[in-house]
Amino acid sequence: MTTATKPSAEPRAGPDTPEEALVAAARARDDAAIRELIRRLNPRLFRVARGILPSDAEAEEVVQDAYLAAFTRLDEFRGRARFSTWVTRIAINTALMRVRRARPQEGYDTVNEEDSSRIISFPGQQADSPEASLGRSQMRGVLEAAVADLPSDLRLPFLLYEVEGMAIRDIAHDLSLNPITVKTRLFRARRRLRATLEQQVHGGFGTIFPFDGMRCVAMADRVVAMLKAQRHN
Repeated sequence: MTTATKPSAEPRAGPDTPEEALVAAARARDDAAIRELIRRLNPRLFRVARGILPSDAEAEEVVQDAYLAAFTRLDEFRGRARFSTWVTRIAINTALMRVRRARPQEGYDTVNEEDSSRIISFPGQQADSPEASLGRSQMRGVLEAAVADLPSDLRLPFLLYEVEGMAIRDIAHDLSLNPITVKTRLFRARRRLRATLEQQVHGGFGTIFPFDGMRCVAMADRVVAMLKAQRHN
């Protein structure tokens, strides 16, 4: 007499679950998959939003709105690009709509890449001096203050390039800019940051504008609760 084998349970969403599998589960309203996608995307989306907006609070609201828009419009996601890319674009558009003010159109300036790379000596390229040996939290505060002081049209390309590691052509595509304009804005951002960072910091842009820990969990809790409320309406 043979015993029927039970089908294996679906693996729970976790750090090793491929993005495509998480998106498929999110389409089926799997809260665990939605939470894992939010956990992965929070750092990037917050930095993107903070690159456009002047405060953490506004950036956090935009990220939440972007998630709600993405997860309620999953049927529109066709998989032509990565899900993370699609949601990043939603966050950028949401933040830009929030700004609601006209900016003068910038001309395309020609910047020599070799000159641009010499504008600022980036952290990690030289040994720390005793004067620049700041604690991690102090370092992050200095970096955040310097980057936050940049105009938003310079701050966002800088964060996408230096923190998120995006290619210039991808930044140009996502921001609807000419690649030459992106290079120009990176040049200007580096020039403005040089005086502050050369004297005070030798340590890593990856620490700035973090969005993790309880803030990350709270964001997931809010988004999941709002999605559930929408389903019951």
